[in-house]
Amino acid sequence: MEMGTIVSGGIQDRIEAMERMMKSAGGSFVSGLFGIVLPLWLGVGLLVQADEEPVYTIQPGDVLAISVWKEPDLQQDNVVVRPDGGFSFPLVGDVRARSRTVSQLSDVISQRLRKYIPDPVVTVSIRKMMGNRIYVLGRVHHPGEFVANRPLSVVQALAMAGGLTPYADTKAIRVLRGAGSHQQSLPFNYSEVEQGQHLEQNIVLQPGDVVLVP
Repeated sequence: MEMGTIVSGGIQDRIEAMERMMKSAGGSFVSGLFGIVLPLWLGVGLLVQADEEPVYTIQPGDVLAISVWKEPDLQQDNVVVRPDGGFSFPLVGDVRARSRTVSQLSDVISQRLRKYIPDPVVTVSIRKMMGNRIYVLGRVHHPGEFVANRPLSVVQALAMAGGLTPYADTKAIRVLRGAGSHQQSLPFNYSEVEQGQHLEQNIVLQPGDVVLVP
């Protein structure tokens, strides 16, 4: 007898045994318990994995629209985030926006406005994503600076730059991140990713990242 037949028969015997137990006991409770215990009893595990997409964070150069419900004097449609990552807003003063989501920024403004307005309803939206800039340099067809209006991986950034030239070293691409003493050099092997290997290299780029193709 083949191994597949043995395994299949063993599982079927277990299912039938559980069904007999359920019928003899009766009741909806046992029926529900059967549905929960059966996968574990058969040695079957279920794994649900939810991949969360990165949420865009505000960067210097972004243009915001900020409004407070029923407060026409507190509506601004062209709030430019300064190079230091902040901006000024009436009654609130200086606010740090860099690396915050629109939801987080809305909460900060609401909290500060509570001194003057009971239960303020603040809406923050991004009108122009001008701060999320990445750079692709070296042996690509269209090197330069790119404004990303959504999270981009290394492969997507290379595609925006027109792809690799024939003489590009696909195994020695680097992602430069940070500045000064905090700068990192992250390796990226295009040949491996192209073959579906070590896909963790295909990281989501951060504002200011430089993809260098030798």
